[in-house]
Amino acid sequence: MTEGELPAQMAHWPTWTPGEAQLGELELLLAGAFAPQDGYLPPAAADAGDDGPWPLPVTLSVPADAVPEDAGHLVLTDPEGSPLAAMEITGQVPTDPAPGDGGPTAYRLSGPVSALRAPEHGPFRAMRRLPADVREELGGAPVIALATRGPLTQRHIGQLRHLKPAGARIVLLPLVAGPARVVGRPEALVRAVRAAARQLPEGTLVVPVPLAPRATPEEELLAQAIVARSYGATALLPADPLGQAGERRRDVWGVRVAAEGEWAYDPRAGVWRPLSLIEPGVERGELSDGELGRLLDAGEPVPDWLLSAEVAGELRRARPPRSERGLVVFLTGLSGSGKSTLARDLRDALLERGDRSISLLDGDLVRRLLSAGLTFSREDRNLNIARIGFVASEVARAGGIAICAPIAPYAAARAGARAMVTEVGDFVLVHVSTPLEVCEARDRKGLYAKARAGVIGSFTGISDPYEVPADADLAVDTSALSRREAVDLVLAHLIRGGWLAKG
Repeated sequence: MTEGELPAQMAHWPTWTPGEAQLGELELLLAGAFAPQDGYLPPAAADAGDDGPWPLPVTLSVPADAVPEDAGHLVLTDPEGSPLAAMEITGQVPTDPAPGDGGPTAYRLSGPVSALRAPEHGPFRAMRRLPADVREELGGAPVIALATRGPLTQRHIGQLRHLKPAGARIVLLPLVAGPARVVGRPEALVRAVRAAARQLPEGTLVVPVPLAPRATPEEELLAQAIVARSYGATALLPADPLGQAGERRRDVWGVRVAAEGEWAYDPRAGVWRPLSLIEPGVERGELSDGELGRLLDAGEPVPDWLLSAEVAGELRRARPPRSERGLVVFLTGLSGSGKSTLARDLRDALLERGDRSISLLDGDLVRRLLSAGLTFSREDRNLNIARIGFVASEVARAGGIAICAPIAPYAAARAGARAMVTEVGDFVLVHVSTPLEVCEARDRKGLYAKARAGVIGSFTGISDPYEVPADADLAVDTSALSRREAVDLVLAHLIRGGWLAKG
């Protein structure tokens, strides 16, 4: 079978591409990380919890239109459409109530899966080793595993050294499905974990694992223990305090949970150690993710007692200061609210400052070029915003500033643009909150009058809704401010946030 080609008997089977979390779970299933499970569980087994024969839900939910009700098989593909696995469908159960008379919108499928080929794409793909291969390399030695969704601090290094008995091996498992704490991107997490591993004994392994986050600390601990055991772990050091989840569980799925208690940095001894061994009042605790993030955003030094220089360097690469980071300023508001004028004036002000390159994606200009041919249906409006978000994210990826000024009436589409941009830069949502009656009075093109007369359909604010942003970073009412004042308000926000230098 060549790449992208199905065996003849599979050519007419339905195909579907799972999302990132489900692709990670599929990869773990096929790799044997969820052994003895070889497929997706039926609802009764998946919902059984710790008391069932298999304690971790491994399920597959698909849109109702993805698989015919009588389908016996499904081909699962990667984002490029290349087949990854074949599934025998042994169960198909609705997962949500029927909306009106339209029937359910999603189904939970169950049944075994078999690999058609190994996954090929993604950073550090060569490091995603099969559990069986890792176990073979470890040769039956005691293994301490640490699974983490964030960078390793000096506390983790001290605890691993403290726990490791003679002859034991250390396996670090950066969990690369879903966002990584502090650094955002999974590849940045892997780089940070590799940098930390250089402080640990020779033979320490780093194996990225596409395990999606679980809903509760108990489920997260269980999932980490199951996967760690598949890679040969006999003990698991949780990267984060588990609270009651850790207190209740000392042995999970055959893996000992190493509860180290509360540790802190002892400035007098210059080491991390159990809090009970430190003179009261002199200890230093770890910074929260928010506190560490603020240091990185401002370009301030990271304390060497918290992170090694190598790890801190990787964090700075992944999260440079805001003054050096790509930025999208996304203006949303009604027609006639002053978005385009504010966007042009803001562009000119930023060009005068000369901080970095500036791109303007105005709503009307985008409609003529990038989104020519789209209608004003909800679907096409959302596609228009997705296209703007994609172009803006590429500007941010290159370290520039993109100013966008579409109406963007729907919250979900704006959230999609924000998510796209924040993978590579920062996103500031500005609600140009000029009241409808002012926008209508300003209408030089007569669009509002035509909309009220029914000549124009699907007109935002009249015959189509505008969903007021609940997540706006800034609101600007151009009916209460001059053009200069409106621009100064946005500039002040960008300076306060650290994206622009003062002055």
